[in-house]
Amino acid sequence: MSGRRIRLWRGLLLAAPVLAAAALALAWYLLAGSRARLDGRLRLTALAAPVAITRDAAGSATFDARSRDDATFALGFVHAQERFFEMDLMRRAAAGELAELVGPAALGNDLDIRRHRLRAVAQAAYAAMPPAQRHVLDRYRDGVNAGLADLRQKPWEYFLLGTTPQPWRSEDSGLVIAAMYLDLNGQGRNIRELELARMHAVLPPSLVDFLLAPDPEWEAPLTGGLSRPPLLPDASVFDLRNGAPTMASARRLSRALTPVPEERSPGSNSFAAAGALTDTGAAMLANDMHLRLRVPDIWFRARLRYPDASAPGGVRDAVGVTLPGTPALVAGSNGQVAWGFTNSYGDWLDWVRITRDGADPARYKVPGGWATIERHAERIRVKGAPDRVLEVEDTLWGPILARDTDGTPLALAWIAHYPRAYNLGLMQLERAPSVAAALDLAPTMGMPPQNLLVADREGHIGWTLAGNAIPLRAPDSEPQRPADWSQPGSGWQGWAAPAHYPRVVDPPNGRLWTANNRIVDGSARELLGDGGHDLGARAQQIRDDLAAYGIFTTGNLLDIQLDDRAVFLTTWQRLLQDTLAGSRDPALEPLRKLTATWRNHASPDSVDYRLVRAFREQVHALALAPFVARVQARYPDFSWPLGGGNGEAAVWSLLRNQPAWLLDPRYGSWKALLLDAAHRVVIELGAQPGGLAARRWGEVNRAGIRHTLSPALPAFLAHFLDMPDDPLPGDANMPRVATPDFGASERLAVSPGHEAQGILEMPGGQADNPLSPYYGAGHADWVKGRATPLLPGPVKWTLVLGPGE
Repeated sequence: MSGRRIRLWRGLLLAAPVLAAAALALAWYLLAGSRARLDGRLRLTALAAPVAITRDAAGSATFDARSRDDATFALGFVHAQERFFEMDLMRRAAAGELAELVGPAALGNDLDIRRHRLRAVAQAAYAAMPPAQRHVLDRYRDGVNAGLADLRQKPWEYFLLGTTPQPWRSEDSGLVIAAMYLDLNGQGRNIRELELARMHAVLPPSLVDFLLAPDPEWEAPLTGGLSRPPLLPDASVFDLRNGAPTMASARRLSRALTPVPEERSPGSNSFAAAGALTDTGAAMLANDMHLRLRVPDIWFRARLRYPDASAPGGVRDAVGVTLPGTPALVAGSNGQVAWGFTNSYGDWLDWVRITRDGADPARYKVPGGWATIERHAERIRVKGAPDRVLEVEDTLWGPILARDTDGTPLALAWIAHYPRAYNLGLMQLERAPSVAAALDLAPTMGMPPQNLLVADREGHIGWTLAGNAIPLRAPDSEPQRPADWSQPGSGWQGWAAPAHYPRVVDPPNGRLWTANNRIVDGSARELLGDGGHDLGARAQQIRDDLAAYGIFTTGNLLDIQLDDRAVFLTTWQRLLQDTLAGSRDPALEPLRKLTATWRNHASPDSVDYRLVRAFREQVHALALAPFVARVQARYPDFSWPLGGGNGEAAVWSLLRNQPAWLLDPRYGSWKALLLDAAHRVVIELGAQPGGLAARRWGEVNRAGIRHTLSPALPAFLAHFLDMPDDPLPGDANMPRVATPDFGASERLAVSPGHEAQGILEMPGGQADNPLSPYYGAGHADWVKGRATPLLPGPVKWTLVLGPGE
């Protein structure tokens, strides 16, 4: 090597520490420059009077204002400083504009979402709002843009992406609501009903009804009776012995029976106890909304105080969680009423068969004649690549997005396509004085239809459905399958009036509960439909937990939220033990011994829980395999439809009745199928290091709560951004829902008028800047289930926003 090169390398080696230190200093400077302003005074001409914003040690923000108008501006200011990047992602995800920010990797998502044209819907919704609501959105918009402008540096994520944040627009809050429609309504894909159509195209109707029947053993409705037990089809309807089915590969079967993460059912729990059953004399409410978990959390803790003549003492004092991107307090308590939500899983999407004119494909059949398909050229901007133009075909009922099993084009009718489905009606809960008043507001709220549970200071509790876009369907319609709406009197016939909305108020036992299960029966059930209700085991366990208490404290409500008892799997543990009792196969003996003692908890150190859970999954896969294979023979990408318990009732009916004609011909008996399921557990889990005895639940159920950008960063930086990978207790089909990146996005327990005894836990923290004192704040308490106070603690920081000169 030449002397010159040697000197060059020596110079680089000597400079490397200096360069590394400079890079770290620059990174630190940029990060520090995008931290939220926490203290001091700032003059802003948009304010009519000063607003004091205080924060406690956990980052809970209290807004003391002279009006809700100024509080709205200040809330937008703080949301932007703490969460602008996440707000930007939500509006872009709903509008199909992510590729403009992150490049071609997001183009596929944009192509899927842009077909709904939700930005145009949000614009129309904003234009149609009453002037007072538009004013609120404008005030919030101005606060957001003021907060963004006040940062010394743009939010740090934009440095990594090499882009510049774009100002907030009033319509963007509508897009944040649209993002919740997408999240809570299966991304607007309505895959479930497409898969139902595929099943009906291949299997006899009575067999499909049997396979997807709800399970009355686990139902826990608030009103009405239980569903009928599934009716076992006889051999004349379907007989697997008449020609062996085309078996799918094990990987395809597993994929078909296990929902992919994007299609996982958003959950939530809410429950309430009447004042006669509480230690405060006021009613109590608990709510934990189950969503995809991230850093920071989707919610932002806030307390809003401002003059209000209708409030106790003349001051409105509302506390709970806000959704950055909107000015509303989503769930919480206002001193008179506490409220919370769970996803309703009503039927809010339908597929419509489109009959094109053979002579002119641009025309399609509608009631009374023909109409012309509207064509929209949607331009998608892609960072670092040419724009992509997407042509959207739109009909009277919605955009054409799919095809029926016979090739007929399908348009999607979805309530999220209607501007009426977006407004700020939710904000009125902040001033509701009673359960009755809150329930009256529910039919006016422009939001994804949700179970609304409320409790008030006078001791009353109530349930209804919130959301102003509940479609009225034509009599004798089949909403679970694609249908022809071109005939007069078919399809949606307008919207439900407030009188149509079911209610349950002050039940005799003083307890209410919802957990994405079927709530009602009869005409109310027909109105709401079935968009994939939860099996009900979670709701039933909550119901039974509530019955075990005579007097409630907020701590008792948190205990129910944290209940990880495996009630649902108890019958499966017994079945596994019965299956193995007579076996002489030494390979199965470790499985028998490890599951003989049933601890009955989905705790991180539980081996028995994980093994029994795996046994259930194997039995489901093997029992349903012949039917899945029949459908996959025609539709290779078929996936089992969500809802209805995912075949739980059908599988147990098969195991109890043991019909030979519905048994996979590979097996000589149903007992042989069960033994094969047990063998598969031993083979798949026993082959891993340490054998079966080392297969604890916490090994696979570890927190994977990550910042959105961390997957694109080196591991050491990602580790700096993400929450610890703690083993998590809980699972599906129990109150404490927990998977690595999905679960309780908050845990609220409160008695209105007694907020000082309230509890509010959140994962992921308040702030999105790693240098903020509130990055990840409160997360450890959420993991451990330690009660975090609802009300903010002692003030650590005070920022005063004052009117400008």
